[in-house]
Amino acid sequence: MQELNSKINIIRGLLERKALSKAEAQKLLGLDDKNFSALFELSLDLSEGVKNVLVCGGAGFIGSNFVRHMLEAHPSYKIVNFDKLTYAGNLENLRDIEKNPNYTFVQGDITDLEQLNKTIQDHNITHVINFAAETHVDRSIHGGSKEFVMTNSLGVQMILDAVKMNNIEKFVNVSTDEVYGALELESEDMFREDTPIMPNMPYAAAKAGGDLMCNAYWKTHGTPVVVTHCSNNYGPYQFPEKLIPFFIFKLINDEKVPVYGDGLNVRDWIHVRDHASALDLLLHKGEPGEVYNIGSDNERNNMEVTRLMLKLLGKDESSIEYVTDRPGHDRRYAIDASKIFSLGWKPVYTREKFEEGLKETVDWYLANTEWVEALRKKKDEMNNWQESYFKNNKK
Repeated sequence: MQELNSKINIIRGLLERKALSKAEAQKLLGLDDKNFSALFELSLDLSEGVKNVLVCGGAGFIGSNFVRHMLEAHPSYKIVNFDKLTYAGNLENLRDIEKNPNYTFVQGDITDLEQLNKTIQDHNITHVINFAAETHVDRSIHGGSKEFVMTNSLGVQMILDAVKMNNIEKFVNVSTDEVYGALELESEDMFREDTPIMPNMPYAAAKAGGDLMCNAYWKTHGTPVVVTHCSNNYGPYQFPEKLIPFFIFKLINDEKVPVYGDGLNVRDWIHVRDHASALDLLLHKGEPGEVYNIGSDNERNNMEVTRLMLKLLGKDESSIEYVTDRPGHDRRYAIDASKIFSLGWKPVYTREKFEEGLKETVDWYLANTEWVEALRKKKDEMNNWQESYFKNNKK
């Protein structure tokens, strides 16, 4: 171990002074390509500071994809997944990495400050990122808003307190573009980081409360927090209350898919893996006190997305059922992500690759039938109200 540390220190010194090239450093250390590459990657991680990352809500859709990304991108980091395991939290999302020695799961609630503090101290946490949230817009409207306020507002405040009390180096609070409200359907406007927060539904209002608390802690206490506002995500492991997996589940069972109103509401879609890579960048390079929009310049209306899924699953438009529009249904979201682009981040799944990403997503659900069936039972238990709403609001 002492010899390894010595070699790492040599590489770190060379990197910091830019005294030698990688090839010269490899020759000096007498390592083959494989061992030098592994040691070089480790030295990069160490040169950034050893990271023990607490991922709140890491068993959900975006959180689990982020956990997997971090373990692959930073093999020396310790990742602690702190999740309450509500209906949308699913440890099956991470079954393939649960034995990774750098991964730990702790069941916990972000509204419990004592438990947060204990987890941070037990695992020497240096960085925190929060995905824990109640996120389903329809449920916030028709199923009550209390849980949304408790998790999305109060929960964020508890994390901020824990971050402040334990001198955490950086906290990233993952939020949504829905806090900005809505844009006109025919306009060319886009949400910028300085767009006023004007949420139109309870879910977004609760998320906005957490975002504003982050800003207040930065201004009042200097708490090193970064806030992100991301567009609609798609990809593997998404709970089937959201549009794309919900429609996939319907179509593979020869059921009709419910489309709200005229189906022309526009959303900006981003692949969850691109979102994970953007958050990785901001965990390292995001400036405390700043807000960053994350999007892939991929605006699509709901009918366009629906027709793509019909095409991929071999269905026609007779599988569409129009239902009464929901209250407060924002007409259009569009993200200006130039700020994070300036840090060097670019999405892999661009607008031109949306159909490719959607096909990969459909194929993933078709190939993971056991995961789908287990989740279908969980969904049926939690979301009978959703089916009832669509049934009673046909046009």
